[in-house]
Order: sequence, then structure tokens, then C-alpha cells
Amino acid sequence: MRLPLLALLARGPAHGYELKQDLEQLLGSAYPQPNVGQIYVTLGRLEKSGLIEGEDVTQSSRPNKKVYHLTEAGREALRVWFEEPEDEPRVRDEFFMKLALAPQTGLADQISLINQQRRQYLNTMRQLSRLAAAEDRDNRIAHLLIEGAMLHLQADLDWLERCQEELEESE
Repeated sequence: MRLPLLALLARGPAHGYELKQDLEQLLGSAYPQPNVGQIYVTLGRLEKSGLIEGEDVTQSSRPNKKVYHLTEAGREALRVWFEEPEDEPRVRDEFFMKLALAPQTGLADQISLINQQRRQYLNTMRQLSRLAAAEDRDNRIAHLLIEGAMLHLQADLDWLERCQEELEESE
């Protein structure tokens, strides 16, 4: 959450609730929506670390609000973030750990685990399809997010098929 908030502040000052709304509007309903409390906690941490500065703004008819802006250190942190490619191979996969350890425990059957996971992925794909249909057509970012998630799920389904074939051959 840290760097996405910094990125939103790069275009100009904003308060926490405004940042939450901007994230929701940008990413659409497929992305897990942060709660406003999480946003304010993160803003507090960013301020303590010197990446943003907050300024209290007095409002006559409402409680005061704090508007944040990016510092030079925050801008530099964003530059570094954008320059570094993401390197997160999925070798620490929780499902794979279950699949690998199931035979040793005697508590779960590997093929049953695969079938259960396949059902979960298919249900998630159906949910994403409904979200895509309901999402504003002009929100290209949200549609790209949904499409990326569906492509990852399809790859996961293909991988489950491969696991099942391999395990059935070894029996």
C-alpha cells in the first residue's frame, strides 16, 4: 500500500479518504479495496519515514483534515520502485506445499486437493467474469487487472492439469 499511495500523491496533495476513492476508481471492484483506516495508518508511517509531509487544513463546517504531499525522498522512492522489475516467482505457493506434504500426513489425497483447488479457481474465474461485465467499460486499468487475473488463473488451471497427469502416472 505504501508505494501506490506515494504514486497517487505524485500528482498532487490529497487527504486519506480522497486517496482511497482514487484507488477504488482507478482499480475498480476486482482489486481488494483497502479500508480507510489502513490508508491513514500507512500515511502516518510514510510521514514518519519522511516520504510525505502532512498539513492540517481547517474546515469551518467539518472536522479538520490532513492533506499530504510527496517529499523529495518520496519522489526518489517512487523512481526506484518504477525502475525495478518485479521478481516474484511463485515458488512459495501455499497450495503446492499442501500438495507436496499431503502424502506424508495421510490427511489429504493429492488428487482431491487438485480437484478442490480447480473448483476454487473456476469459481474465481466466474466471479471475475461477472466483475468484468459490471465494470465501467472506460476503466481500462480495471479491465486489464481483471484480464491479468484471469490469465493467471488459466495458467494455474493448466498447471493443476499437469500436476494431476504427473501424479496419476506415478501411481
